[in-house]
Amino acid sequence: MSADLAPVIAAGTRWLLTAFPPATGAFSRALAEAQARQAVTLAAALRYPTPLDAQLLRLLGPGGSARLDWLTGADHGADADADWRSWVDETVVSWAACLLAAPALSVDAHRLVDRGQAGELTRLTHPGDHEHDAAPLLRHPDLLEPVAALHRELLLDLLDNENAALR
Repeated sequence: MSADLAPVIAAGTRWLLTAFPPATGAFSRALAEAQARQAVTLAAALRYPTPLDAQLLRLLGPGGSARLDWLTGADHGADADADWRSWVDETVVSWAACLLAAPALSVDAHRLVDRGQAGELTRLTHPGDHEHDAAPLLRHPDLLEPVAALHRELLLDLLDNENAALR
């Protein structure tokens, strides 16, 4: 995974956890963060598969969270620490929401990405009761739907085309 994607992964993870908070407790927070980070990492690896893609992202910027914030009804006008929001990539977050809502989709996506790029994604691809209990909002398909629907077709097209090439 390119170091150029680190700010996008961190911002996307933070945005998901802010929009869909975990259950109370440090253990739940850690499990929810692991799931969100795995989803965003996989989505970023799919969206920016080459070092050149990552460098272009770093040069041009990801676009920020304004539309996602509007979509979820978040008001961050008084947020003094809002600079991180400029590193949120809407497509990456939308794809991460798709992956969180459908573990089977995340398994398909993980097959297409070099294992070294995305790392181990067990909490994302094979969530257990602990993962669901820790992140009930982050794993709820109905709550994720507005975000996931933004760029789902692009993700499904990518996965269909890549799967066809592998056959």
